[in-house]
Parts: sequence; structure tokens; C-alpha cells
Amino acid sequence: MSRDGDNASGTGRRRDLMASLRAGHEAARQRKPAPPPGAPVKAAPTVTSFDFSKLPAFRQLTMHRAAADMIGLDNPFFQPHDGVAGATTVIDGVRHDNFASYNYLGLNGHPEVNAAALEAVRTYGTSASASRVVAGERPIHRMLETRLAELHGVEDAVVMVSGHATNVTTIGHLLSPNDLIVTDALVHNSISEGARLSHAARMNFPHGDLDALERLLGEQRHKFDRVLIAAEGIYSMDGDFPDLPRLMRIKQMYDAWLLIDEAHSIGVMGATGRGIAEHFGTDPTGVEMWMGTLSKTFSSCGGYIAGSKALCDYLRATAPGFVFSVGLSPPLAAAARASLDVMAREPERLQRLAENGRRFLERASEAGLDTGPSAGLSVIPVIVGDSIGAVSLCNRLLKRGINALPIVFPAVAEKSARIRFFITSEHTNAQIDRAVDATAEELAAIRTTNTRFSDLVRNGKPE
Repeated sequence: MSRDGDNASGTGRRRDLMASLRAGHEAARQRKPAPPPGAPVKAAPTVTSFDFSKLPAFRQLTMHRAAADMIGLDNPFFQPHDGVAGATTVIDGVRHDNFASYNYLGLNGHPEVNAAALEAVRTYGTSASASRVVAGERPIHRMLETRLAELHGVEDAVVMVSGHATNVTTIGHLLSPNDLIVTDALVHNSISEGARLSHAARMNFPHGDLDALERLLGEQRHKFDRVLIAAEGIYSMDGDFPDLPRLMRIKQMYDAWLLIDEAHSIGVMGATGRGIAEHFGTDPTGVEMWMGTLSKTFSSCGGYIAGSKALCDYLRATAPGFVFSVGLSPPLAAAARASLDVMAREPERLQRLAENGRRFLERASEAGLDTGPSAGLSVIPVIVGDSIGAVSLCNRLLKRGINALPIVFPAVAEKSARIRFFITSEHTNAQIDRAVDATAEELAAIRTTNTRFSDLVRNGKPE
């Protein structure tokens, strides 16, 4: 390079150096001077988190709790239980007859089920440790899915870590704003949340009213690309079930998809526990999606969709609640699979469950209790009529050694507040009779007290 070039390059470096020095001096000038030695150091401003007690919904919750305290109503929820939840349970060291458990066939705690879970822990540990898509797949997952598909009589099944999330992610993923979701008015919250996530239009038909469903589809079907009809095998609040053959005819007539949530009917309905399709003798492949949970009859935790292989493969590859979630814990998968095996081998459990449901329903009718439309299977409500009365009845029953929980507004309409009894194959006749008799006696006492109080308010003195 020429000397002129060297001079030019040197001039450029000097210019860059001077600019850098000027920038440094300007930055130093703008900086605040350091505090003198010994001066107190000013603390950084405190960062505070939002006070969630200011939320209107939380304040309302607090007001409800305060009102209950004022009238002496104990909170019946979140009671810690010791041991296995079966036909009995231990609360505060006292054994109670238990009618608040999903353990419909008594398989939770079964030695074979426990052994399967323990073996899975020894083999796989307690977690799949990753999404099944990447590194969480274990042989026990596909073994369980194969058994569930066989149970429902369809091609395949896909298991997810939560029953609630199964409905949310499946419905939310498959439907879109150009679609319509038509639901029975009493479907589970998970179906409602899935519909909301999808941004599809949603319309309800009155509970169990399939004439209204037909009218609705006749008026609305042509406006949407795809339509999903969602119903339950056994409704978790009322204990009744829909006319599945007619639902299948309606969905065929209007070119719709049908989803049946069998959370409370699989392992309960049908001679061998295959659910509502077996109960009616219908072809299960005529339903696009069978949804179920593992946390009830199958004494585990999680949910699944059973249906065509194409549907299940698509959900495995794309459903956010599957792809972006850790795989089902191997011990839970093993427990559910073992429960399926025991159920298949011991159909007498289903027979006992049906007998117990019939006995409870018949005894309740004799005692004048309002059990609504319940079919007397896994779920039998006793309608009280107001939330305070339902909670009061629950607390009275607890003192008599019977654990059954209230369902109050907004889960149900205020006039339909109730005690919900879950029936299992393990309940004895004596336990059922004791529960019905105590419920009738305590409900009568509550209503007598309420009548006297009303008289006092109306007349200024009791009659």
C-alpha cells in the first residue's frame, strides 16, 4: 500500500479514536456523580405483584364464605381423606360411609392394579419425562391405547394426561370459527371450554330434548362448514343418559360429527362395561369420537379419545394438549390397563354396581326423596332445592358418618341444588339403607326448621 494510503488510513483511525473519546466524555458527563464515601445508598424501587384479592370474583367468594360463617355453615369441600377412597373413607381419623368417590368398580387399591403401577415405577420411573412426540413415548402407552380401542370397538385411541384437557384440546383443535358446536345444555365444563377455545359458534338444546336438537339443526346446519354434536353417556349431575340410537340417526341426517363423553358411563353401562353403545346394542364405529377418563372406573388419571385411526393419528401429531404436554405417567397408564383387565375378568363387579344403584334409587323413592331423572347407575342426586339447604344437609350427614358432597349454584341452578351420591360395586345394602334413611331424616329436619324460621319472620313469632 502507498504511503498516501497509509496516511489516509491513519487519519481515519485518529478520527474514529477522537469520536470514541468524545462519546465517552459525553456519557460520563450524563452519568450521575458517585455518592460521597459514607453516604447512604438509595434502595432500588420495590416491585410488587398484583393483589388478586382485589378481583371482583374473589371478593364475591369471600362474601359467600363470610355469609356461610355467619349462619354456622361449615365448608364441606377440601376435606383431607386418609387412605384409599372406597366404599368407606377416613376423615379426621373417623371412618365414614363414602358416597363421594368415582371408584365405581372398586378397582382403586386393587392388589393387581397396585402391582402393575409399582412394576411400571420400577421399569420407567414416575414420569414419562417428556412429550411423547419427542422422548416420552413408552410401550405402556400404546398397550393402554390398544386396550381402550378394543373396549370401545373402534380402530384406535389416544391417551392424554387430563380428562378435562382431553375435551378442551380435541374440540378446540378440530373445530374453527366457520363451524357449529351443538351441545346438550348440561354437558361438562370441559366440553364448553373446548367450544370456547375453538371460536366456533355454539348452541345448546334443552337437556335430553332431541326434538329440539333436530329443529335446531334443521334451521342452522346449512350456515356452517362442519357441525359437532356433543352429549354425555351418563350426565354427571343428573345421572341420566341420552337416546344414543336417535342421536346417531340425527347426526347422520344432518352430516354432523358426534362426540359422546363417557366419563361416567364407561365401565358402568353395558353387560361388560363397554359403555352406552353396548347398553343400546349400537355399532360404536357410527360415533366419530368416544371420549373417556381414566380417573373413574379405571382408577388412574388422564383422558382419551377413541375413534378412527386417522382421527387418533391426527391428534397425536397436531393436538396442542398432546404434542406440547408430557406423556401420561407410566404408573398411571399401567394402573388403567390393569383395571381394564380386572373389569373384563370380573363382570360380577358390574352386576353389583347395577344392583346397588337400583337399591339406592328404589329406597330413595320409598323415602320420598327427589332423585330427578337419574337412571340409578353411577350417579344419583338428591334434590334439595337451595344451596344453603344442600350444604347444611351435607354437614348433617357427615356428623352421622356419611360422606356425600353438595352441588350448588352456579354448578347447577339454585332451585336444583343437591347432594350427589356416587354408587360403587363395593357398597353394602346396609350402607345404602343407612345413607337413604339418614338423608330423608335430616332433610325433613332442615325443612321443618326452615318452615319455623319463615313463620317467625312472617308473623313475628313461631306458630
